[in-house]
Amino acid sequence: MNSMFRPAGAAAAAALLAATLLSGCIGETFHRGYIVSETAIEQVPVGAPREQVLVALGTPSTTANFSGEVFYYISQVTERPVAFMNPRVVDQRVLAVYFDENQQVRQIANYGMKDGRVFDFVTQTTPTSGQDFSFIGQLLSGVGRFSPI
Repeated sequence: MNSMFRPAGAAAAAALLAATLLSGCIGETFHRGYIVSETAIEQVPVGAPREQVLVALGTPSTTANFSGEVFYYISQVTERPVAFMNPRVVDQRVLAVYFDENQQVRQIANYGMKDGRVFDFVTQTTPTSGQDFSFIGQLLSGVGRFSPI
C-alpha cells in the first residue's frame, strides 16, 4: 500500500521543486533616479526661491541654462519580465524646474512620453520646439522609438 503513494509523492515533490525554481524567474521592476512625489512638487510653487527647490527636491540630476537656469530631476522605470532577460525601459520622466532671472521658480514641467511624443504631464501639453525641447528629447530618447520631429 505504501508503494502506491510513492509515485504521487514523487510527483508532488517534483511539482514543488519546479514551482520553487520558477518563482525565482518572476519579473522585476526597477525604479532609478528621482521618483517624483506630488507632495514634493507642491512644496515648490511658482515664485519659490531656488533654495526652497533644493530643500524640497534635493540636488538635481543635471542642470542647464536655457533663457535661465533649469534643474532636471530624471527618473526611469525598467522591467525585466524574466530574471535572466535584460531589463527594458518602460517609463522615463524628467521633472524640469525653470527659474527666472531672480532665481525664483518660473515654471515646473513633468516631461515623459505619451503616444510617442514628449508630453508635459503638469500642463497636459506637448512642447513643440526650442533648445530645451531638444534637450528633453535627448534625455527621453531611450524610451521606445522617439523622434522629436
